[in-house]
Amino acid sequence: MPELPEMENYKNLLSERILNKQISEVEIGREKSINVPVDEFTHLVKNRTIKKVTRRAKHLLFHLDNDVVLLLHLMLGGWMFYGSEQEKPDRTIQIRLSFGIQHLYFIGLRLGYLHLYKDLDEAAKELDDLGPEPITPPFSVEQFLDLAGKRRGSLKTTLVNQRFLAGIGNCYSDEICFHAAIMPGRKFNELSQHETRQLFQSMQFILNDAIASGGYMEEPLFPGDNLTGGYNSKCRVYDREGEPCIRCGSQIIKDKISSKKTFYCGNCQK
Repeated sequence: MPELPEMENYKNLLSERILNKQISEVEIGREKSINVPVDEFTHLVKNRTIKKVTRRAKHLLFHLDNDVVLLLHLMLGGWMFYGSEQEKPDRTIQIRLSFGIQHLYFIGLRLGYLHLYKDLDEAAKELDDLGPEPITPPFSVEQFLDLAGKRRGSLKTTLVNQRFLAGIGNCYSDEICFHAAIMPGRKFNELSQHETRQLFQSMQFILNDAIASGGYMEEPLFPGDNLTGGYNSKCRVYDREGEPCIRCGSQIIKDKISSKKTFYCGNCQK
């Protein structure tokens, strides 16, 4: 599932390509992927201009010039592609937004969606229960210490809890814990202040490095996209079961913590 770095990467790359462009056509291939009737969606979106693309947690928000906001959550298996009809992947398309001969394809939205809201306030209500953004100022180590001090669950289950922090999922929770050299099964209330500060620094480093590297999902956003997916080869533990740890050489372990698959080094994570 796309996490914060993947969606931030999408936001940055799409902002370079579709801002101030008019949506010339709308095609809905799966009505369950939207939240209003197709005719209403098309009426409010077609011939409108995208003024801004923003991100909140694992969501993207497309801001149109009529104040309409399209709220995207790709969920498990969802991705996007921007290009011509000839360049598009040979996959079922759930939604297509056209910009002349270029199109933005939404693919794999079996669980994901592109919901329409009449204004930003209406869209924001859908995101009210999300925690703070972990890499956006003014979020600080002091705030993190305060939040962490109120938690009793494991690092794994807490870091992926979107009410605690917004945007971290299975991949980056494991990468953060490995970078901090702390076992993901440790309880937050068992950490020393030094360990909690180290976890915050690791979170900042991993998420920003993943954004700069294009995230871990390898499907390119557009033809010639050499950035998207670049972090996959940099993952230290995620999806690396049985491979040697880059720090100590021990085998990476795959386990489950509260039914969530988890990767870690049992030797150098304490």
